[in-house]
Amino acid sequence: MAPRSEFAAFVEEVLQTVGPVDVRAMFGGHGVFLDGVMFGLIADDVLYLKVDDGNRGLFADAGLEAFVFQSGGRAVTMSFHRAPDALEDWERFKPWVASAIDASRRARNSGPKQRARRRG
Repeated sequence: MAPRSEFAAFVEEVLQTVGPVDVRAMFGGHGVFLDGVMFGLIADDVLYLKVDDGNRGLFADAGLEAFVFQSGGRAVTMSFHRAPDALEDWERFKPWVASAIDASRRARNSGPKQRARRRG
């Protein structure tokens, strides 16, 4: 588990504006959660936000690269892109966070549906 960095604590504090954001240590970095859904990750004190087909163009047009890590000798690209350098300007940063939260909710809602258990 990664120790809590000052940057992770700062991100958690700033993002409380959108609701009860929780930043949790995981896999050498931190996950950024709202309502149990991960919409951001922090690696090497860089914030990345969730992307999907609905908001990927926004990030790509701004030149914000995808989060890539090495696993088993190959590069793995995740559905998170670097956040813009606007964390301290909430009005400028808010739409980026909102798009990431929307993307994480779409991903949650598009996952496999669990079957209802039969009772009786």
